[in-house]
Amino acid sequence: MMRVGVIGLGWMGKVHLRCYTEMPKVQVVGVVDTDQATLAAVQEKYEVPVFTRVEDLLDLGLDAVSVCVPTIHHAETGRKVLARGIALLMEKPLAATAAEGAELVAMAKAGNIPLMVGHIERFNPAVRRVKDLLTPDNPPISIQIERVGPYPPRIQDVGVIKDLGSHDIDLIRHLSGSEFKKVFAVTSRTMGKHEDSALITAEMENGVLAHINTNWVTPYKARSIQVATASGYIEANLVTQQVKQYSRFVDYETGYSVVEWPVLYKEPVKEELTHFLAAVKGRAPVPIPGEDGLAVLQVIERIFASLTE
Repeated sequence: MMRVGVIGLGWMGKVHLRCYTEMPKVQVVGVVDTDQATLAAVQEKYEVPVFTRVEDLLDLGLDAVSVCVPTIHHAETGRKVLARGIALLMEKPLAATAAEGAELVAMAKAGNIPLMVGHIERFNPAVRRVKDLLTPDNPPISIQIERVGPYPPRIQDVGVIKDLGSHDIDLIRHLSGSEFKKVFAVTSRTMGKHEDSALITAEMENGVLAHINTNWVTPYKARSIQVATASGYIEANLVTQQVKQYSRFVDYETGYSVVEWPVLYKEPVKEELTHFLAAVKGRAPVPIPGEDGLAVLQVIERIFASLTE
């Protein structure tokens, strides 16, 4: 039986908690939050021990912990978990700054502690299908990602680049199989104190071109990927988990063909936690290690630096 806990019961923390309670051979030893009403509701629904202090949960002896607190508290909370030698799944981004992220990675490495970053889209079946379609014989030429939606009042500590954009910075590294060579952005702010619209453009080390359109000013939620490849075009809807592959255009008489690839729906968070616990048990490597989360933070800092140039 794996003994796990959840720290932070916002929207994502509650999803982690629900998924853990639905997994076989997993016991939720306790959860932590600062809001008493939230703790009361969770205790009634899931019948799990609740705490307001992280230390009280960690004292119970855990195999693994999900940390789903606001980004500004990632480093402090992560240090407490890793100091106890407990495997850690940190919701994205890894930390508020690259320096804090590097500290967490160093602690995990020094203690040989599994550290995973919750870049959840890698477990989206549509993303996995796109990755499978990108081969040495069909490499990507360019990648465009759109991730837009309405303003989330629950997020006050970071802007749209760290919150939404971090997903797609990770996806571009993942799908291109390369690091960022050049990256810059333009942003705007119409609500709140952080940027809520951003257009990010990049060139990867292997020559792949990339573009991210992300904002909190669109009234509906949309997440999509378009990849131009050596032999055609791939289009994925990450919400409906649909993937279409278009052949190369030949001429106006022949046109092109379209294949809609079947995708078996799976809940990404549950897939993420399953792979995380498998890594904790030593049956598999950590699928998204801390180093990947650190790389995303380093790119984000390059993006912000580009805004002042």
